[in-house]
Amino acid sequence: MNTADAELWDWMRILMGGSPAIFLVEVVIRVSVIYLLLVFTMRIMGKRMSAMISRNEMIAMVSLAAAVGLPMQDPQNGLLPAFITAAVVISVQRIISTKTLGNPRFESMVVGDINALVQDGRLELKNMKKSKISRERMLTEFRVREIYNLGKVERAFLEANGAFTVYLFEEDEEREGLCILPSWDEDYIQELTVAEGTFACGSCGNTTKSHEEPRNECSHCGHTQWVQAIRS
Repeated sequence: MNTADAELWDWMRILMGGSPAIFLVEVVIRVSVIYLLLVFTMRIMGKRMSAMISRNEMIAMVSLAAAVGLPMQDPQNGLLPAFITAAVVISVQRIISTKTLGNPRFESMVVGDINALVQDGRLELKNMKKSKISRERMLTEFRVREIYNLGKVERAFLEANGAFTVYLFEEDEEREGLCILPSWDEDYIQELTVAEGTFACGSCGNTTKSHEEPRNECSHCGHTQWVQAIRS
C-alpha cells in the first residue's frame, strides 16, 4: 500500500481492506464450512480433544488453527488446502493414537512419562528438577489444596498432560512433616501443633527424630537446614 492511499478517515478501507463488499457474503459461507470441518475433525479425533489434552494433541489443534485461519479471511485462498491439512492432521493423530495402545515405550516417547514428585511426605527433588517443576511451584499446588503439612502427602504425581495428582494419608492418621506455609505468616504458624522431638529437612521435608536441631546432612537430599516439624 502506498502512503498516499492510507487516509485516516477512509472507513471503507479500514473496515473492508482491499476486498469487495460481496466478499462479506463469501466470508459467511467460508466460516460455516470451516466450522463444520472443525466439528467433524474434533469428533473424529475423540473425546479427549475436548478435555485435558496431551502435547501431541495440542500440536494437532495448533496445526488445525493455523490451517483454517487464512481461508476464512483471504479471498485469494481456497478451502481445499484446509481440508487437506485437516485430513493429514487426523491421519497422523490416529496413527499415533493406535501405535501408543500396544507400545508403552512409544507412548512414553510421544506422550511423556508420569513422574513422582512427592513420596511419603518427602519432595523428590531430582524428579522435580527433571520435570522442570520448582520447589515453590509444588508447594503452591499443595497450599491451593489446603495442605499445610507436607507429611500429609502420601504421593504426588506429575501426569503426562501436565496435571498434578495428589494422594493424602488417611484423615484420621496423624502425620509429622514440614510446614509449607509462608515463613512471614507467623500468626498462622504459631497456631499449628509442633511435633516435639521431630525435625524436618527444610529442603525436601524428610523427618528425623532428635531432641535438638540436627547438624548432619539430610539422608534424602543432602541438605543441612533443619526446622521443627509440625503435627496434624
